[in-house]
Amino acid sequence: MTYPLNGIAPLSHLGVIRVEGEDAAKFLHGQLTQDFALLGMDQARLAAFLSAKGRMQASFIGFKRSATEVLLVCSRDLLPATLKRLSMFVLRAKAKLTDATGDFALYGIAGDAINAVAGSAQPAWSKADLGTATVVHLYPANGTPRALWVAAATEPAPAGPALDATLWLWSEVQSGVATLTTPVVETFVPQMLNYESVGGVNFKKGCYPGQEVVARSQFRGTLKRRAYIAHAAAEVAVGAEVFSTSDLEQPCGTVVQVAAAPGGGFDAIVSLQISAAQEGSLQVGTADGVPLSLLPLPYPLLDDI
Repeated sequence: MTYPLNGIAPLSHLGVIRVEGEDAAKFLHGQLTQDFALLGMDQARLAAFLSAKGRMQASFIGFKRSATEVLLVCSRDLLPATLKRLSMFVLRAKAKLTDATGDFALYGIAGDAINAVAGSAQPAWSKADLGTATVVHLYPANGTPRALWVAAATEPAPAGPALDATLWLWSEVQSGVATLTTPVVETFVPQMLNYESVGGVNFKKGCYPGQEVVARSQFRGTLKRRAYIAHAAAEVAVGAEVFSTSDLEQPCGTVVQVAAAPGGGFDAIVSLQISAAQEGSLQVGTADGVPLSLLPLPYPLLDDI
């Protein structure tokens, strides 16, 4: 069943890290999973910041505001710790990192509202500057185009019908592109969230922390977990363990992101062992576990990079 997604929603759960300086893009290129050295003014990047063991510490939507300024949009709850960790690696680079959340207003735009604000929907990770505002086109949800609108906090909100913030959060889950939050920091390598299939990893760029682990997972066939979309009749928590009903001793997955579904119940992005997903009988928790039913992914998983 499809549900109408049309309008504009404030995104108070997101924050902004500003990276300024002559080496801003170069610095990020050496720290994140995506290519920032060749980032054009008409592009955005989905990227992850990893530990040395290849585990995701944060995820970002990054784009340039100028040749010397890059904004990283991430979950507000993990921004302070992420800013501190990233700043430790600046060293001699001509780059300054600050929490710029208070300087910007962020809105999600869905459906026909995109046409009114940005002219038309564009492929994911396309970016356009509209005056002092920036529009980043995102992966669609439930067949509906979506975009992120970022502008100075002093600018008026984009004009259009209001979209309930809970519907936007549901659209994030339905897009299948996970945003990392504090409960699941350092739980996944990027491919466990399908980041290589949604533009979040560049396998041709230079070194960054955790790169060897990511490359080994990709090219040696060691990846055993993937992200899936699932439905539950009752609410489940981010970070909760998922079990196969045939084995309630060992968890086979983790809940990554959850939102109330407009038709009732809750939808979630879950990272699962591929074998358990194929078996299909799943629940969150053990005793009195909440059953999970898997839904189709809205994009193909890439076999060849």
